Amino acid sequence: MASALAHGYSNIFVTSPSPENLKTLFEFVFKGLDALGYEEHLDYDIVQSVNPEFNKAIVRVNVFRDHRQTIQYIQPEDAHVLGQAELVVIDEAAAIPLPLVKNLLGPYLVFMASTINGYEGTGRSLSLKLIQQLRESTRPSLTKDLSNTKDDDLPTSFKKPSTAKAAPKTRTLREISLTTPIRYSSGDKIETWLNALLCLDATILPKSISSSGCPHPSQCELFYVSRDTLFSYHPASELFLQRMMALYVSSHYKNQPNDLQLLSDAPAHHLFVLLPPLKDDETHLPEPLVVLQVALEGNISKNVIMEGLGRGLRAGGDMIPWLIAQQFQESAFGGLSGARVVRVACHPDYANMGYGSRALEALNSFYSGEYFNLEEEEGKERPEYEQIGVVDPSETLQTETPTIRSAKSMPPLLQRLTERKPENLDYLGVSYGLTPPLLRFWKRAGYVPLYIRQTQSELTDFRKRFLALLAYKFREFGSVTALSVLEGAEFGISKNTDRENEKTQGALTTQELAYLLTPFDIKRLEQYANNQLDYHVVLDLIPVLANLYFQQRLRSTGEEGEDVKLSAVQSAILLAVGLQRKSVEQIEEELGLPVSQALALFVKIVKKITKRLVEIQKESISAGLALPAAPAPAVSTDSGEQSKEGGWKNVSRAMEEELDEAGDEATRALREKQREMIDSLDLRKYAINDNGAVDWSTAEAQISASGGGGGRSTVVSVKMGVEGKKRKAGSEGGIGEDGTGGEGKKSRRSKKVKR
Repeated sequence: MASALAHGYSNIFVTSPSPENLKTLFEFVFKGLDALGYEEHLDYDIVQSVNPEFNKAIVRVNVFRDHRQTIQYIQPEDAHVLGQAELVVIDEAAAIPLPLVKNLLGPYLVFMASTINGYEGTGRSLSLKLIQQLRESTRPSLTKDLSNTKDDDLPTSFKKPSTAKAAPKTRTLREISLTTPIRYSSGDKIETWLNALLCLDATILPKSISSSGCPHPSQCELFYVSRDTLFSYHPASELFLQRMMALYVSSHYKNQPNDLQLLSDAPAHHLFVLLPPLKDDETHLPEPLVVLQVALEGNISKNVIMEGLGRGLRAGGDMIPWLIAQQFQESAFGGLSGARVVRVACHPDYANMGYGSRALEALNSFYSGEYFNLEEEEGKERPEYEQIGVVDPSETLQTETPTIRSAKSMPPLLQRLTERKPENLDYLGVSYGLTPPLLRFWKRAGYVPLYIRQTQSELTDFRKRFLALLAYKFREFGSVTALSVLEGAEFGISKNTDRENEKTQGALTTQELAYLLTPFDIKRLEQYANNQLDYHVVLDLIPVLANLYFQQRLRSTGEEGEDVKLSAVQSAILLAVGLQRKSVEQIEEELGLPVSQALALFVKIVKKITKRLVEIQKESISAGLALPAAPAPAVSTDSGEQSKEGGWKNVSRAMEEELDEAGDEATRALREKQREMIDSLDLRKYAINDNGAVDWSTAEAQISASGGGGGRSTVVSVKMGVEGKKRKAGSEGGIGEDGTGGEGKKSRRSKKVKR
């Protein structure tokens, strides 16, 4: 780094898990600057951190001898500030998560330094994964003429550039290994003993079961490991311990000598190993496929929890009970007994073959009591072994004589789960760094996410708060990863709640819909669903729709409505646009979908949700209408009459017959009404006076006399004979006292004589 400053590098960035780890690095930088003739305060200044957690560690060196040059410390997660970097130095790269190390790589010079074993050894994921990927990416491509050659390390002179295309520009990888001891001289026996004692040189042995083929996970069996025997320093148990630690080193876990001490002394920790099928005649130790480390937690008194919550402090250990009690304010959870899976280390040669899932399945069955039979074990006598932790109170350090315990007094190294009584547990939990592969692994195992911790702040509650924070810190998550987290939370809710009650209680009501969306908003959504508007017009409404969908508020409560069901790709698009506020171009990069296809799926999403919103409005209107009570069901009887239960008889005649009958009844009623009106009339004024009536001759004389005029009336009244008497009322055509007598009137009028 001092030489880089001398060669004119201006922007140099240094990163490590903590700036305290760079104390030795900066000491050598200052020695290099002194050798180059740089003087402090004249040519460069040193800036120390004011953060009390860093103990005044150096975080910046400003050089201003010829021009402005800087050596700046950054956090491993601040890869976005490396836009103007010329040199990036990554110290203790193995202690940094692999995704962060990949983000630190870029189009500039990169120095990576790491210790894969020793006191600073933190695992070999860097050498097994990242370095291997860098080797493959920097390997020069072969020509077509040498494509059939199996040797990838052919010299350049063997290639024929005249017939080969120009190879793409690749970066150069140079590896330098330092094997000289730092704290001890070369070949020091103390260092050799210390490496063996702390398992610092544990390496993966060649596969021993590959010759016979890998066994099916269902054929493998989980065993309990006795830690007293494992740490007895017996040659056989020591070899098995080295193999177990080799799995830890080859996995992605951070390993320290303190972890080995915790594994041996912590009373709440237990070890399990998954072994291949064992034969009765085997004389060698089996090769562990998976190592499980479990810590028993919980069973904390309520007073301790309330005191800790009141003071804002928590005791060491019991991670899950304290987190749940602190973040959810649930003091009763601490009283439950549980187990936390601390580590699941799988053999790298057998990764992604189902052995880890098989180990977790067997662990769950063991603590569920499926392996141990209490009735069979009551009459059996168990051998008792000396407790290694029991010390005579009268013994002191001066009088105690340490001795190696006899192998006969130790329990067996491996114990079948059917021979061990499990602890009474209420739950199984795990704490892990959230990555898409790990999330899928634990979801398949049946574990439900309850708590996510951020770097800057802490997240309480889960589904509702997680949805709200997706637009902030969790915006960096891929939409598929965030969707997987929500699906895991939904799975846990569905297991512990009644689905019908949840649908009724969480369904969106019309009042809430009117508060969230106006009728004009819904009209906009309908227009967009019909491809009449651009998606920018409804973009402000998508967060509301996304929250309603992922909070399960769009479920139907009746038989008529339908739930809104989206495919996995549609759900990911809705989550990315509505909750993470991502553009369509970012969705194209994440999901690998063209923009046109993503927008087409987006239209279908809006159409489905809008249809459900309109149904909610219709259901509210239907419920507000006063519908008449439904008639009782029809019950047919032999008599054809209405049944006693109130049912109606079946229709026996056609509608035309019923209409004709009703018409006849109406006609009869009209005639009766007319007769009543006629009967009520006074007909006496129409009666003929027979007294003093003249005969026909008298009438003729009267007419003759009036022929000359004089204004005498020519209307005469003639008395008729017996046959001409008027008929009684009721006779046809007659005029009675109460008859109509239409024809009679005509006959009288016909008797009128004109002069």
